Amino acid sequence: MKRLIIRADASIEMGSGHLMRCLALAQAWQDAGGKVTFVTACQNDGLLQRLREEGFDIHLLTQPFPDLGDWERMAEILAAHPNTPVVLDGYHFDEAYQQRLREAGHQLLVIDDMAHLKHYYADIVLNQNLHAEQLHYSCEPYTRLLLGTRYVLFRREFLARRGWQREVPELARHVLVTLGGGDPENHTLKVIQAVQKTDAPVLEATVLIGASNPHADVLEAAIKESRVSIRLIRDARNVPALMAQADVAISSAGTTVWELAFMGIPTIVAVTTPIESFLVKGLDKYGLFYNAGWLRRLSMARLAGLLSRLVKDTGARRDMASLGQRLVDGAGCDKVLKYLTNGGRLIES
Repeated sequence: MKRLIIRADASIEMGSGHLMRCLALAQAWQDAGGKVTFVTACQNDGLLQRLREEGFDIHLLTQPFPDLGDWERMAEILAAHPNTPVVLDGYHFDEAYQQRLREAGHQLLVIDDMAHLKHYYADIVLNQNLHAEQLHYSCEPYTRLLLGTRYVLFRREFLARRGWQREVPELARHVLVTLGGGDPENHTLKVIQAVQKTDAPVLEATVLIGASNPHADVLEAAIKESRVSIRLIRDARNVPALMAQADVAISSAGTTVWELAFMGIPTIVAVTTPIESFLVKGLDKYGLFYNAGWLRRLSMARLAGLLSRLVKDTGARRDMASLGQRLVDGAGCDKVLKYLTNGGRLIES
C-alpha cells in the first residue's frame, strides 16, 4: 500500500464531519499497510491532536481554498508525492480544484453530499447518503459513482460494534444530544431546555459538544440549574459506548446520523444549516428518523413534544432501530478501499 493524501477542513462554521469521515478512510488505509498525509485548515485542536495520535502526517494550512495559498501548498505536497491518490472532501472545493488535481497526475476520490457542482472530474465520487442515487452527477466517462449507505465510512471504534444489537425498552430513559463539532448558534442550549420540558417520568441526558464549541460555559451553567440529570462531555473519544447507553437521540442532520443509524438509535433529526436541510429531505420518506425541521424555527415546546412521543412509542423506536442497522452495515471503508486501490475500476462482488 502506498501513501494517501487527504484534503479536508474543520471549523466552527463547517463543523468536523468532513474531517471525521476522512479519518475513518485514513484508518482503513493505514490498517491495510499504507501511509496517510492530511492537508488541512483544521481549527479544531482536539481533532488535530487525534490525527497526530493516529500517526498521520499533517500539513496545516492557515487559510482554506479559495485562498490562493491553499493550492500553492497543496501543489508542493503533490510534487513531493507523485502518482499518490488524493481524497477531497469539502463543499468549498470547486471544479477547477478537481481539474488541477487530475492534471497533476493524481487519482482523485471526491466525497460529496449534494451533486452541487456543474461537473465532477474525479475518478471516484462517493456519496454515502440515502438520497444519493436520486441525484444527477455530471462527470467524466471514467468516473465511478459510489452511491448510498453501503458506502458509509466508519471509524475503528464503530467497526468494533459490528453485529451489536440494540435492546429497545418499553419506555426510553436516556437521551443523547449531539449537534456537531461547532454549533456556532448554540442550538444545544435550546435542546437542553427542551429536554427539561419533556413530560417523560424519568429522563436523563448526555450532551456531546466538540472541542471547538464556544458556548461550553453557558451550557455548563444551564445544566447546573436543570431538574433533569444532564452530563456535558466535550470532545468525547468513546462515542460508540455513549451511543450504546442511549435509548434515543437528538441530532443535527450531518454525518452523525449514519453513526446513530449504525448503532440503532431512534433519533430526532433537526436542521441547523442549509446543507442539512437538503440532506434531511433524503431521510423523510424512509421513516428512519423523526424530522424536527429547522432548529432555529422550532419551539422548545414542539421539540419537547416530539421527544416525549418518541420516548413513549416503543413500536416506533423498535422500527427505527431495526431499519437503521439494516441500511448501514459498516463495510463502507472496505468497499471504498477496493476501488481506490484498483484505480476505480473494480467491479464489486
